[in-house]
Amino acid sequence: QVQLVESGGGLVQPGGSLRLSCAASRSISGFSVMGWYRQAPGQQRDLVSTISSDGTTNYADSVKGRFTISRDNAKNTVSLQMNSLKPDDTAVYYCTAVKWGIHNWGQGTQVTVSS
Repeated sequence: QVQLVESGGGLVQPGGSLRLSCAASRSISGFSVMGWYRQAPGQQRDLVSTISSDGTTNYADSVKGRFTISRDNAKNTVSLQMNSLKPDDTAVYYCTAVKWGIHNWGQGTQVTVSS
């Protein structure tokens, strides 16, 4: 079990940037995958990006080239740099830590992209 706390969400104009951070309550080195999902109102929770313990990254097609995920096992944090934000990126963003196929979730942080 691990507690995950997201931060860095907020209101930003289209074309702007935000950096989300996820702090874990204990070491994340044992989690095979860390990542970010998002859920817009009335929608399912969708994958945004993941990073494996070996540093392999994966991105949803809708964010490729705009978002960058990073993982710091020494600080027990995972970050998501989001650039060129669009209104369609508006959602609650959730951090996840995966081990043996089981997801641990944070409480989420709201990202709103609007002029």
